[in-house]
Amino acid sequence: MSVLFDPNIAYLLLVLTIFLATLAVLVPGTGLLEIGALAAGVLAGYAALHLSINLWALLALALGLGALIVPVFVRRGQWGWLLLSALGLIGGSVFLFRAPQGGTAVHPALAFSASALLGAYFWFGVRAGLRAWREKPPVHSLDRLIGQIGETRTEVHLEGSVYVEGEMWSARSAQTVPPGRKVRVIGREGFILLVEPVDNAPTGEGSPPRAL
Repeated sequence: MSVLFDPNIAYLLLVLTIFLATLAVLVPGTGLLEIGALAAGVLAGYAALHLSINLWALLALALGLGALIVPVFVRRGQWGWLLLSALGLIGGSVFLFRAPQGGTAVHPALAFSASALLGAYFWFGVRAGLRAWREKPPVHSLDRLIGQIGETRTEVHLEGSVYVEGEMWSARSAQTVPPGRKVRVIGREGFILLVEPVDNAPTGEGSPPRAL
């Protein structure tokens, strides 16, 4: 385990933790990214316990990453934020650990390369994900379906399926409605639509519903 106490290895583990953790947030649900981020974070933390950390450099590193995200919310001065981020990332990386004999513990070439890759990832990947999240259209309420005319695709009573506004929905009716009949949405229970028959005439198999 002594290899973990190499400042360069500890620094790379920290960078890997940041990369995997942010990727797990942007692409949730896989589980593998979360496990990888946790494993890398534990190893980086274990290594840091045996190394001397410059807290100001760790803060500079965090501010450098934050400066890459600010332009998502602040449109002005993007190049200024990018320059501030570069200074924070490179400076924080180079001086993150104290060398016993003085000087820098993390090799400058490694710090510059990793900072450039991490910065590019945040600038193009993380910012794009945050921007997409901010600009995501609001989810429309299912209440908009109330009053719409649809078509039963199966027999509907205590359960069944109806076709409304171009989508299939689970449905329930107070009376049995055969397949291929027009129904009106009169309410909903969660994602289950409550419907009633409009008339007894079939709309035709596979025909799309008519809006009111």
